[in-house]
Amino acid sequence: MDNIRISDITLKQIGKKGDSPLTFKGKLEISKLLDKLEVSVIEVEGVGPGRADALRVKSIASAVKNSILAVPVELDEESVEKTWEALKGAKHPRLQVVTPVSTVQMEYISRKKPDAMLDSIGRIVAACAAKTADVEFIAEDATRSDPAFLKKAVETAVAAGAGTVTVCDATGSMLPEEFAAFLKDMQAEIPALADVTLGAACADTLSMADGCAVAAVRAGAREIKTAAVGDTASLQSVAEILSAREELFGLSCPLHTVELKRIVRQIVWMCQTRRNKTSPFDDGVQDSAPEMALSSGDDEETVVRFARELGYDLSPEDAGAVWEAVQDVLRRKERVGARELDAVIASVAMQVPQSYQVESYVINSGSNISAMAHIKLSHNGEMLEGVALGDGPIDASFLALEKIVNRHYELDDFQIRAVTEGREAMGETVVRLVSDGRLYAGRGISTDIVFSSIMAYINALNKIAYEEGEA
Repeated sequence: MDNIRISDITLKQIGKKGDSPLTFKGKLEISKLLDKLEVSVIEVEGVGPGRADALRVKSIASAVKNSILAVPVELDEESVEKTWEALKGAKHPRLQVVTPVSTVQMEYISRKKPDAMLDSIGRIVAACAAKTADVEFIAEDATRSDPAFLKKAVETAVAAGAGTVTVCDATGSMLPEEFAAFLKDMQAEIPALADVTLGAACADTLSMADGCAVAAVRAGAREIKTAAVGDTASLQSVAEILSAREELFGLSCPLHTVELKRIVRQIVWMCQTRRNKTSPFDDGVQDSAPEMALSSGDDEETVVRFARELGYDLSPEDAGAVWEAVQDVLRRKERVGARELDAVIASVAMQVPQSYQVESYVINSGSNISAMAHIKLSHNGEMLEGVALGDGPIDASFLALEKIVNRHYELDDFQIRAVTEGREAMGETVVRLVSDGRLYAGRGISTDIVFSSIMAYINALNKIAYEEGEA
């Protein structure tokens, strides 16, 4: 029995909205959850002009182990090169060529006439096929296109190396039987489709996307685009229907349906949880540390790989320093876990001049008052200060620091642990900030846990300032 591929486009759809509540950490966590479900394909946003998108794709590529990771390219060779550079570390990489195929959309979106569009399709699909054997051609508004042009576009893409061809009802105007008839007519008119995987996608404008997806499978589609959150077929509904009626379709659905509802609920919650504007903490994502453990037999490449799974992009110099520090720890204990590796990276990677330094801080908190932090910093000889109220002394401290630098950094992680015992125990804090898609870790140690938190934040801030030329 063949499998039906389920391609999830949650991250791609959320990204298109522009007001996504998802942080860098949230997107990485959703990709891990989808991979745990073993959806066939995880689709993410493309790589834009900044480095943040490339680092996001690299991090997700490192985290995804089971699913195909699909990333769209623009209609130019430079985009293909840039996207592949970010994606090539994925275990199962896929490049997508997405184009409008109706006359109006070709001219309005791509500023291309039909002949120019056919040339672009052939050229870019071929460029993608030169990088990977898994290339998908997506005809965005196929149901509104001229059938003769659609046939030429599909034949051009297949001849250039596309192994999957997906047709979309972007307006969501078709009923299930109409969409099924459309797909059957396509297969009859375009013999080239017999040599590739036919995919289908439909918007949920009429609340019929689930029905259209199921009808598409019965009409010969073998890859269906769904989303846990978004205006398309429901991941949960389609997976449950296909799993329940495998005998009808003669196909099996490979998803882990036992965990499906729980994971979908978690993804929905993450996508709908917006940052509290009065807190530096971005969202409620509380993923557990990755299950990893370094031992004395692991080489530098293994340490770098584990660091990449945590989200760090280490330079060769930092990689060597981290590896040596890990070896020092392993002389005293058998294993180094994810949290300890975080602390090591914060301690030894990217050591930079301390352009921001704490001059003084005052914290007021109590059961009947809001916590208040008043912090003074020096920055290259200039005195800066910030005052903020918060939900607790650490929350208030981080808000005061945000006011001083006049910028909000995504707080990817915050860890506190005791490193000594007794009344004068030292507390260690690790803070991970994200700036322009890159992760920066800072570490602070003090008998005062609030001060260690402030020092950890400033340690990470100094690394950002140095890297971005603000030191």
